[in-house]
Amino acid sequence: MKINDSATVRGYYSSAVAPFVWIVLVTSVVLGCHRDARSQLTPPARAQSTDSAAADLNESVYTSRQTAITRAVERASPAVVSVNVTGIQEVRYRDPFADFFSDPWFEHFFGQRRRDRVQQRQVQNLGSGFVISPDGYIVTNDHVAGNATRITVAFPDGSTLEGRLIGTDPASDIALIKVDPDEELPFLKFSDDRNPIVGEWVIALGNPFGLFEASEPSVTVGVVSATGRNLESARNGPVYQDMIQTDAAINRGNSGGPLVNALGEVIGVNTAIYSQTGGSVGIGFAVPVERVIRIIEELRENGKVDRSWYTGLHVWDVDRRIADALDLTEVRGVLVRDVDPGSPAEDAGFQAYDVIVSVAGEKVGNQSGVVARLYDYRPGEAVNFGILRDGIERELTLRLGRQSG
Repeated sequence: MKINDSATVRGYYSSAVAPFVWIVLVTSVVLGCHRDARSQLTPPARAQSTDSAAADLNESVYTSRQTAITRAVERASPAVVSVNVTGIQEVRYRDPFADFFSDPWFEHFFGQRRRDRVQQRQVQNLGSGFVISPDGYIVTNDHVAGNATRITVAFPDGSTLEGRLIGTDPASDIALIKVDPDEELPFLKFSDDRNPIVGEWVIALGNPFGLFEASEPSVTVGVVSATGRNLESARNGPVYQDMIQTDAAINRGNSGGPLVNALGEVIGVNTAIYSQTGGSVGIGFAVPVERVIRIIEELRENGKVDRSWYTGLHVWDVDRRIADALDLTEVRGVLVRDVDPGSPAEDAGFQAYDVIVSVAGEKVGNQSGVVARLYDYRPGEAVNFGILRDGIERELTLRLGRQSG
């Protein structure tokens, strides 16, 4: 064979190489088809993997957003209700003609005219409450439902039921309502721990300003700011002793709603705020659960709380003159000026000129403080009094009697 014979070379190349060319072409076609098939399968598989990862991420983010607070709200919300009340309010006003008719000549013919008059009027009131039993007992405030002539209870699912007042206690500002549901209601559990921890998370639930009746309650979150707070009480008003203070926002309308801990258990009933403007400034107060439980048990059983106790003590507030006369180091306490013969006070050993400085282990500065402490006791129960006698501290135990009549 001649190497320089191009025709011969081309012929040899064609005859020798052609089979390999066909093999290469067939292989390329097969591989190309395989790649096409693989390219058609790969994107959906990759997309499915991406969607799954995104779902896992979303679930992880959602789970991370679930906290003790959100879980407590989820448990408590179904049992929080709005309380719509129609009640009677007494309005005292001055008779504008009283001075004119006070002339002796008019009084001779027409009699003496009363200067102050009392008029009753119907008013609407809105507040909150919470269910404490599956058969429909509901706790709220006395200032919400205490004077009710008609009560409508609205639930978070939009339903409403007529309620009736079982009993009310103005002194503690607690009232008990009953509805008659067709099926068992979700309800809240009272905390077994009677000592809230200062600084622990708490949640106030209710219907502020009556804005969202028959809907999920509004939620505000804060901490227990303090315990055992005593508020100055208005004359013949509620006695706010040993209150739980919180910075969870409480406004008019969510009074009567529950204050719950991070477990979703009730530790108090939202009752009052301190405010110079009428709005919440982060100083709210709740009636502690220990007092609430005792009050509602009495209301359920008797429809009222029995505070007809009798001591036989006659007292004065200690002022500077009394403190100087008795050589007291502080102008504080309550002076016993007299003791009824045969009374519980005499039996306990009280004497005139004793100075009461504490009741049930809590310091008292005046008569209001003594009465406020006794509000937690009932006739027949024993109360420890701390006194000063001749400059010496003593402790006397008085068993409360019952007022006659």
